[in-house]
Amino acid sequence: MGWTERARRVPWAVVFCSSLLVLLGLAGISRGDELVGSGDLLGRQLVWVLLAVPVLLLAAWVPYRNLRPASYVLFALTLLLLVVVFFMPAHRGARRWIPLGLFDVQPSELAKLTFILALSQYLMFRRNFRTVSGLVMPFVLTLVPLLLVLREPDLGTALLFLPILFAMLLAAGARLRHLVVMGLMGLSVAPVLWMGMNAEQKSRVVSLLSQSDSGPAPRGDGYHLYQSKRMLSLGGTWGSELAGMPVDDPSAYHLPAGRTDFVFCLVGERYGLTGSLLLIGTYCVLIVSGVRIAYATREPYGRLLATGVVTLLATQAIINTGMTVGLMPITGMTLPLCSYGGSSLVATAIALGLLINVGMRPGYEVTSEPFRFAGGA
Repeated sequence: MGWTERARRVPWAVVFCSSLLVLLGLAGISRGDELVGSGDLLGRQLVWVLLAVPVLLLAAWVPYRNLRPASYVLFALTLLLLVVVFFMPAHRGARRWIPLGLFDVQPSELAKLTFILALSQYLMFRRNFRTVSGLVMPFVLTLVPLLLVLREPDLGTALLFLPILFAMLLAAGARLRHLVVMGLMGLSVAPVLWMGMNAEQKSRVVSLLSQSDSGPAPRGDGYHLYQSKRMLSLGGTWGSELAGMPVDDPSAYHLPAGRTDFVFCLVGERYGLTGSLLLIGTYCVLIVSGVRIAYATREPYGRLLATGVVTLLATQAIINTGMTVGLMPITGMTLPLCSYGGSSLVATAIALGLLINVGMRPGYEVTSEPFRFAGGA
């Protein structure tokens, strides 16, 4: 296949949307550096962007089917890394990173991807998950990394595994009534998740239920939510980039973790409602493009892989933007491609590279005919 044919098969909507989201994220991080008045996270993020681009190209270039034989091994290795983090020094009360000198690695970011690979391999052409008892093994496969990540503690990342499982089972051909049972199984572990949450995580859930937009700024975890909504309101329709800053009080623009977890608020403050809608709309186009790739892929491993990646990106974007406006508890989850963070950006680049990989494979792997579960309904 020539270069012209390869270029024609590239899902350019995914490439364009990803590039635009990176630019919007850099603009938000730049605004955060300006408001803080110290640090150069923009410069560091640019370095990570330069590193993420070849990673994405590599993930898109090597045929994704080559990953199939190594899916379980990669998943097992990341589970091992999730155990290793508990022996690492704590940072702000959490053990999520493995220091490697020049940079730190966050295994939970890799675990999301290898989980998708392993689950795609497991669900290929299986009939047993089309029974209630057959759902137990996929559920256990999900519960192991979920509980390890929750123990770090990292509530945000832990929340991603169950939606990915549900979507991939649906794409694989699981019966809807059985997925309802899977949902009930997920609810059954809610008390376990609650007991596994630390006091700070529980406080964030409580602050969501008791939020108030009037009166003085609350203390504690409620302050983050109060300031995030306040920052978005300060952006107005066009943002400070065009309309200027409406207030002169520096405390009004104080936003903890603004360049990481709350970068959406910085984009909203800088470019207003217009910029916020542009960012959300770009995510929507990206997700729809990913769904189209998954729907058009007949080869089961590729379709399940694309489904998992799309669900991962969509769930992260929904949870992150939802927590900034008070619709979801603050979880410390990054906004894909926008938030500052090397591990998050590189992991997202790998995920998008795999999605592009599935979309540009020739022959029987991508056709207009939908994937059908082997063995029929």
